[in-house]
Amino acid sequence: MFSTVVGSFPVELETSPSFKDKFLNIFGLYDPYKSAIKKAVFHQLESGVDIISDGQVRGDMVGSFSKYIPGMQFEHNSTIITSKIRSPVKEITVDDLKYAKSILKEYYSGSIPKNKGVKGIITGPSTIVHSSRIESFYKNKNDAIIDLAHSLKHEVNAIVDKIDPKYIQVDEPFLSTDLVDFKTARKAIDIIGKGLDVPLAMHVCGNLNNVFKDLTKFNIDILDCEFAGNNINIGILEDNLNLIKGKKIGFGCLDTASTEVDSYDDVLNLVKRGIDAVGRENLILDPDCGLRKASVDVACKKLETMTKVLNEVK
Repeated sequence: MFSTVVGSFPVELETSPSFKDKFLNIFGLYDPYKSAIKKAVFHQLESGVDIISDGQVRGDMVGSFSKYIPGMQFEHNSTIITSKIRSPVKEITVDDLKYAKSILKEYYSGSIPKNKGVKGIITGPSTIVHSSRIESFYKNKNDAIIDLAHSLKHEVNAIVDKIDPKYIQVDEPFLSTDLVDFKTARKAIDIIGKGLDVPLAMHVCGNLNNVFKDLTKFNIDILDCEFAGNNINIGILEDNLNLIKGKKIGFGCLDTASTEVDSYDDVLNLVKRGIDAVGRENLILDPDCGLRKASVDVACKKLETMTKVLNEVK
């Protein structure tokens, strides 16, 4: 059993850039988000997290990808599909992940322990398309989802080739709604996962009552869901253990909808139920969802509570 984060972390931008940063800014080379990535990674490591993210500090989960994909336009905080979706114009997350991994190496004095690492995270094609408005070319969302899956596959391959992540996570929160065609969603995940030599995870937050059985049919290694804020989900997991054989469970044990630090006893008792259900070896502890909406102090204390529980039940 190990710990991770779902993705986002509170963004801490530099309020007083150094002289060097001000100089770089003159030439358009200053990156105000680099320090935010460093702080997010450091906070995760200091909180005891095993598999870290880059903090996803650059923006919302849809626009961070759609603004770099031809056929999609990001305007006024929303995405519009304007033509056929094609391959990204650049690697979207690779540089940030490289930087996050360099901080990880520095933290461990150059030698990263076997149980530590970074993971690559992309927003899933079903979620991006269902969060977007189609203006032309596509007559239905399903065709756009498949084309977007092929586009995002380029990013996934780049992450695997250049970062050597512990695993790839696809965020698909829309799969807990009644809006998505599951046959298309599974085909899209198959495209993203084809030929991967690292594990593939899929994160789905929300109430799983109507979708859990469908989610277990996806060709993934890790199914990551929320179990703290949606406490109905633990019962759904317990009632359907026969469907998840061969899969690990990303076990959301921190309520990210709450701005308060989770009760240690509540987290401990929930994790014990998860262990009883699937076994320690099949459980990955993480927050329900991203932590961006929390304050830095609360986010860190939440993660520290999770780490304390992990160490208690080892």
